[in-house]
Amino acid sequence: MTKDTQQSRSFHKIGAVSSLSGVPTPTLRVWEVRYQTFQPHKTESKHRLFTDDDVLKATLLKRLTEQGHGISSIAKLSTTDLNNLLQQQQETNQRKARADSQVQSVSVAVVGLALAARIESKKFTFSFNNQAIRITDIFTNVTEALSAKFQEKSQILIIYTNSLHAGVQVDIHRLAEINHALQVIVLYNYGQEPIIESMKRCGMIVRREPISDSDLADLINSVRVVNTESGTAGLTSGMLIPPRKYDDIELMRVAGISTNVLCECPKHVAEIITQLASFEQYSRECLNNSTEDAHLHSYLSTVSGSARALFESALEMVAKHEGIDLKVSPKNSDFS
Repeated sequence: MTKDTQQSRSFHKIGAVSSLSGVPTPTLRVWEVRYQTFQPHKTESKHRLFTDDDVLKATLLKRLTEQGHGISSIAKLSTTDLNNLLQQQQETNQRKARADSQVQSVSVAVVGLALAARIESKKFTFSFNNQAIRITDIFTNVTEALSAKFQEKSQILIIYTNSLHAGVQVDIHRLAEINHALQVIVLYNYGQEPIIESMKRCGMIVRREPISDSDLADLINSVRVVNTESGTAGLTSGMLIPPRKYDDIELMRVAGISTNVLCECPKHVAEIITQLASFEQYSRECLNNSTEDAHLHSYLSTVSGSARALFESALEMVAKHEGIDLKVSPKNSDFS
């Protein structure tokens, strides 16, 4: 990729900033001139170019001014400070709302400024109804996130990367481990198929851009919350669906183990987990097929993921009873 191409991905004209953030162009000009909110780059032809950070800042300023904050008091704050202020405002609103309804929230860390701007927008948050998302940290890229200290443990880690290759895969796994994220969603433009499939097998959700806001919201919802009002028994409202604990190879090994008694529970439970995991992944992959059935597939993914997690716990109980080591080294496995 040439330097010019890289720059075209990083800079935006004021009209694009307006479209992405929802702030009218005249308002952006006022904020720039009167409050020095932005310091756009100027080309030789006198065009002003804004960065992804400017898009995020405009989005956050719009949300905060709509909630009553004066632009003069927040115009020069950094995007980090603006995001913290917005989260404090949202937490205050949620505490007030909990007295009358069950408002649930989930913590999210975002890697990618333009992606963060999308998720912070009011239009995007409409997709979540009373189940609020709370962005705890925002990073420019994976490298920055790896060297930074997270403000708190995030339940969901959402990452944008232009190119998905082996090096980025390693960094994403390291980031997920450091943050102890329960679920990782990766959006990319270009990627190597073996890398993508490997990340999916590890329980990550991997999608190629462009993906619409509604589909992205459904992806987040599909790994977030089980709604007990839907009649799903044995599940806790607000429970985040955990990623897979055991891959197909491990489950195949367990299914092939003979126990000392005539009991085939390890085999049956392992097979059920494999089937549920396959259907869970299938439902997630169907989310982009149409807007009409997106919510149905999101629900199916949530239910199957919850059932899979419950059966994984059941497998651990069976394994303990039968003296089966679920984490035998691959070199000792019959399926290595």
